[in-house]
Amino acid sequence: MARKFNGYGRGGAGMGGGMNMSAMIKKAQKMQEEMVKAQEELGNKEYTATAGGGAVTAVVKGSNNLISLKLDPEAVDPDDVEMLQDLIVTAVNQALKQADEESAAIMKQATGGGMPGLF
Repeated sequence: MARKFNGYGRGGAGMGGGMNMSAMIKKAQKMQEEMVKAQEELGNKEYTATAGGGAVTAVVKGSNNLISLKLDPEAVDPDDVEMLQDLIVTAVNQALKQADEESAAIMKQATGGGMPGLF
């Protein structure tokens, strides 16, 4: 007589001793809610960076949109536009880097560094 397969034996689909499926789903849903909330908060946060000793100030949102760029009038030299361009790029990139670093840290915190026990 053949044995009836219940899915929990050797090689079966059961979770045997590990986290049950319902708890895993609840954990994933909670993590997703926390990530959505964190993303919304980060998207609205502003990050400011300067270059050239304050000659250029860039403000970006966490959504990676440049929202403000201020130039010190003394930094505007018609004979050296290239330097001003470099300062602008530097300030904007520094502000975007701040936003990216904080976003990565908050997302890591929201996920607990991943989902231990899931895989």
